[in-house]
Formats: sequence, C-alpha cells, structure tokens
Amino acid sequence: MSEKKQKMPAPRPDAVSPASSGEEIAAFLDHVKAMPPAAKRSGKRGRLIFAMDATMSRQPTWDRALDIQVEMFAETARIGGLDVQLVYFRGFRECRASPWVSDPAALARLMTKVDCRGGNTQIGRVLKHVRGEVKKGKVGAVVYVGDCMEENIDDLCAMAGEIGLLGTPCFMFQEGFDPVAEAAFRQIARLTRGAWCRFDAGSPRTLRDILKAAAVYAAGGREALADYSRREGAGARLLIERMK
Repeated sequence: MSEKKQKMPAPRPDAVSPASSGEEIAAFLDHVKAMPPAAKRSGKRGRLIFAMDATMSRQPTWDRALDIQVEMFAETARIGGLDVQLVYFRGFRECRASPWVSDPAALARLMTKVDCRGGNTQIGRVLKHVRGEVKKGKVGAVVYVGDCMEENIDDLCAMAGEIGLLGTPCFMFQEGFDPVAEAAFRQIARLTRGAWCRFDAGSPRTLRDILKAAAVYAAGGREALADYSRREGAGARLLIERMK
C-alpha cells in the first residue's frame, strides 16, 4: 500500500501507547516496521491476511478479535503454524498493513495500538493490497470482517475476480444486516471461491469458531479443514458448506 512506502520518523520510546494523534500513528507504524519478520516457512506454514474495517462502528468487533486471533494461532500450530498479516482501514484514506508475524502476542500488540475512527470503507484498497501480496507469494486465505460497503461494487468484483484466479479465497464476515454490504461480500466470496458468513454482537462464539476454521484452511488447505471439522464440528462444517 502507498502508505507503507512513505518515510516515517524514527520510533519513539512511548510507541506502545494507544494511537491518539498523527505523530503517535507514525511512531506505531515505525514500531511495526521494526518488528522481526515472521519465521521462514519450511513449506508447512500457511499465510493468512486478516483484514478489518476499523471505522467507528467496528470497535466492538475489533475488541473481540483480540481474543479470537490467539485461538486461531493455537489451533493452526498443530498443523505447522500460520503467519498472519494485519490490514485495516479507517479515517480519511488511511489503510495500513503490518509485516507478516508468526507470534500471536505480537499480532495482539499490533491490534491494541489501533483505535477505530470515522470514515468510509476502503475495501478496494484492501483487495488491491491482497492482489499484490498474492502475486509475491502464496497466501492461503483472506479473512475480512466488516459491516458496510460504500464503494463501486463492480470495481470490487473485478479485483476479487483477479484474486480468485490467483487461487486465494476470501472469507467475508459481515456484522449486521446491511443489504448493500451483503450483496458485495457475497460476490467477493463467490468470485474468490471463498465463503460469506453473517454474525452479530450476540454471537461471538460463532465468529470465533468460523475464524478458527478459516485459519486452519489457510494453514493446511481443505484436507486440514476437513480433519478439523471432524474434531471440532459446527464452525468448520459451516465453512466447508459455504465454500461449495
């Protein structure tokens, strides 16, 4: 993404504090860039892009995701582990991507440094970034969590189609019942051979179970997902069904 190419100021000692100003955001990004890269893959580790709408309405989901992602890592450790890249957008044309990380604690620290801010959706920029990452190396899956869509659906579908041709499914998780978002998310999932699922504030267990299943798929493919469904049940079976 274009923001990642910008030169940022040197990290500050207090960069671990929650971002509340432009300078703190810059310090946070420098801290992210200075983190050691994910461990080199031996062919067994998968890669997952975890993308989230960080506009104001997303704060409750963002908080729940802090706990969920730890469980995602724990489950995929059984089958060789998973490297995750966090992508989020918020505010006025702010769209950021972290390095690839293999440590759940490191990813949690990254997420706690991001606060949600008002702004329009930037799903197109997320998909453009995904397309670039997939062209550089295999990405097992993309997980996207959001509640609305305020862009041109044809443009999004065009990029989703390219990602689908490159072999990376997008698992689109929708909070709420916005019909415009649902139509877009379903199309993106279909074009990438992924899956669309709905959840709400009262179903954190559903979100957790299906996200874990998506992470298992990214780490080990359909075979690992099928094995996981036999062990754990509903979430994985639902994901398999939605991918058909």
